[in-house]
Amino acid sequence: MSSAAPTLPLPGDPPGGRRAARVWGIGVAVYFVAIIFRTSLGVAGLDAADRFDVNASALSTFSILQLLVYAGMQIPVGLMVDRLGTKKVLTIGVVLFTVGQLGFALSPSYGMALAARALLGCGDAMTFISVLRLGSRWFPARRGPLIGQVAALFGMAGNLVSTLFIARALHSYGWTTTFVGSSLAGVVVLVLLLLFLKDHPEGHEPPPAEHAGAAYVRRQIAAAWREPGTRLGMWVHFTTQFPAMVFLLLWGMPFLVEAQELSRGTAGTLLTLVVLSNMVVGLVYGQIIARHHEARTPIALGTVATTALLWASAIFYPADHTPMWLLVVLCLVLGACGPASMVGFDFARPANPPERQGTASGIVNMGGFVASMTTLLAVGVLLDATGDNYRVAFASVFVLEAFGVAQILRLRRRAARREREHHVVSRVEAVHVPA
Repeated sequence: MSSAAPTLPLPGDPPGGRRAARVWGIGVAVYFVAIIFRTSLGVAGLDAADRFDVNASALSTFSILQLLVYAGMQIPVGLMVDRLGTKKVLTIGVVLFTVGQLGFALSPSYGMALAARALLGCGDAMTFISVLRLGSRWFPARRGPLIGQVAALFGMAGNLVSTLFIARALHSYGWTTTFVGSSLAGVVVLVLLLLFLKDHPEGHEPPPAEHAGAAYVRRQIAAAWREPGTRLGMWVHFTTQFPAMVFLLLWGMPFLVEAQELSRGTAGTLLTLVVLSNMVVGLVYGQIIARHHEARTPIALGTVATTALLWASAIFYPADHTPMWLLVVLCLVLGACGPASMVGFDFARPANPPERQGTASGIVNMGGFVASMTTLLAVGVLLDATGDNYRVAFASVFVLEAFGVAQILRLRRRAARREREHHVVSRVEAVHVPA
């Protein structure tokens, strides 16, 4: 991250090396497949509406239910990883999201397809936290920032696979063949996981986990929530992430094809542009924040303001169709939403001691997914109510952005004051040793 990061191994640090890279690479492959499955509906929304004969509100329920399960599982998954270990949790996750993808391919009814997406969301929820934990068990602590950054990049690569290949496969091979075929990727990573993944290198076994029961969990959540930094991080995540998530996960393809009358190939290319922009901006934001910690709030608010401006320009353009150059700029800006949402974790991290980091991160991570679920539903309902008027439906984004910005402005000074009191930013980075 920065030149202040420790250059020598800390006491108890894992050795890293090629074997660590191979083991962690298996975990990253699991996350990569999970993202492909998560985002595959984003390019199949129109096909799903035809297959199950549903309207926009019912179609949005697929993504809403999937995200609801994902968000609700964040804190429980952290506890499961502590108790069962990474390999067991990842194995459960792979089985669940593979069965969910296969069930979605073969579902004869809307209800069964909904159940399949819920199962997929449950398995997907077990991947990212597990992969981050796996990296901390196999690599020295100073590699932690790089580990998280690379994992996120591979997640975006999974999104890229959806926009480039799933969309084309649907057109060429049809629904069942495409989704059944994609589910085989889950079988492949499951085999690799069972054969080669280990929770930690020899000699670096973690201490036995303490099972303190429900009362302890409640205290952890309450203590994390009391910290202004945790709440600020949640509202940053809430406000920055959801426009791109809504666009990529479900409504971008219908908007570009139905409202803008673009071909599916052109629409898929624009969605790909969002993903590529995300990968580039993520690297830039990460380096800026590593060198200039005070840039966190300007980056978050600047991204929200720019996104709102381009979103408004695109949907309210005074013509029947938005010009291609403006759609391109919109997609480039939407690519900054995901990296900006990661700033939320940088507010929560110094506000909480190491033993509460998982709980605080879970709270932050739920922010963007709650906003995404709310907007996915709002867009679907408004499309049905207005006869597919995307201008009205997409304007719902501004309501949540305004609410989130108000909360950020309310909490930022309180969180900064509390952070100065703690004086833990550099101590957490320099003294953290994997358990």
